Amino acid sequence: MRLLSPRPDQRLLDVGGNPTSWMIHPVLLGAIDTVNIYQADWQLNPEYHIRTFVGDGCALVFPDKSYDIAFSNSVIEHVGSWERQQAFAKEIRRIGNAIWVQTPAFECPIEPHYLAPFVHWLPKSVQPKIVRWLTPYGLLQKPSVKKVDEMIETTRLLTKREVRELFPDCEIHTERLLGFIPKSYIAFRK
Repeated sequence: MRLLSPRPDQRLLDVGGNPTSWMIHPVLLGAIDTVNIYQADWQLNPEYHIRTFVGDGCALVFPDKSYDIAFSNSVIEHVGSWERQQAFAKEIRRIGNAIWVQTPAFECPIEPHYLAPFVHWLPKSVQPKIVRWLTPYGLLQKPSVKKVDEMIETTRLLTKREVRELFPDCEIHTERLLGFIPKSYIAFRK
C-alpha cells in the first residue's frame, strides 16, 4: 500500500494470487484480475470487481502495459527453473506499468515453505528425506514422497543478486527478520 498507493481508477493483475486475499482489505482498486494455474474457487463479490483467469505467469496472454499494477506475492520461487523465473519476471515487467513482486530470500537461514533452518542450502539430492522427516512441514503435513519431490523440484529461492538481474528497472527492497537477516525481497517499480 505504502509503495504503490493504489487508486480506485486503477486495474491490477495478481499473478499467482487468489481473489480471497484481496477481500480482506477494503476495496482499493477499480478492478482486480487474478491469473493462476488452477481455477480459483471463491464466492463472487461484485463490490470488489475481481475476475479470475487460468494461465501461466511465464506466458501471459495480456497485451503490453495492459495493467496499471502487476502484482505477485511469493510466486516466482515456485515456477521452476531459472529460465522460467526469467520468463515470469519478463512477463510481469511487460504487462504492468507499476510492479510489486515479493519473494522469500535465499539468504534467510529459515526456509519458509518447510519452516526449517538451512535445508534450502543443502544439495537437492539430500533435501527430500530431510524435508519429509525432519521439518515441521513434513511432520505436520505428512506429504507423499511424490509431493515432496515435486515441491523441491519446483521451488527455487532467489538471491538478491538474482532478483536485481530479473528486475533491472526496479528498486529492490529487503524485508528483514530480527532487523538484520534478509527475509524477503520486493522488486518495485512505480
